Amino acid sequence: MDSLEIEVDVNESYIARVRPDQRVVALLDAYPEWTIPASVITTVPAADRQKATVLVRIGFDALDPRILPDMGVKVAFQGEPVAREPGASTAAVLVPRAAVRQEGGREVVWIVRDGRVERRAVRMGRASGDQVEVVAGLTAGERVVVNATDELVEGSRVVVP
Repeated sequence: MDSLEIEVDVNESYIARVRPDQRVVALLDAYPEWTIPASVITTVPAADRQKATVLVRIGFDALDPRILPDMGVKVAFQGEPVAREPGASTAAVLVPRAAVRQEGGREVVWIVRDGRVERRAVRMGRASGDQVEVVAGLTAGERVVVNATDELVEGSRVVVP
């Protein structure tokens, strides 16, 4: 009982977001109101081809007599890491979600520079409410166009209020 752990299958497409010592909140099916602090111990270095998952081992911060082997549990990974460009600042650049557009399978924003608009490819990070983090392609202080229309053309002159 001193070595109780949670083993959870994480979809392969999300495994890059899981790291050792990452904070986790566990919720036992038997006690749905009780949030149990835990952390990632390790990611097992093998994938399950049938399920397209990778096994992650999670350890409780402190054991409690209410936690029993084989209980049903749900986990929520906290503070997922965001991939950043090498040498990039750790300061987040946030933009309104409405400023980000999908064009040709890429995420882009329109910025205003010297009174004209310019299309810029960006890579997005975490989203929070109506804001989204830009981890590549935009620097702090650049002005973005929110709710751009399809009629907007590269190089068009704009007036910034």
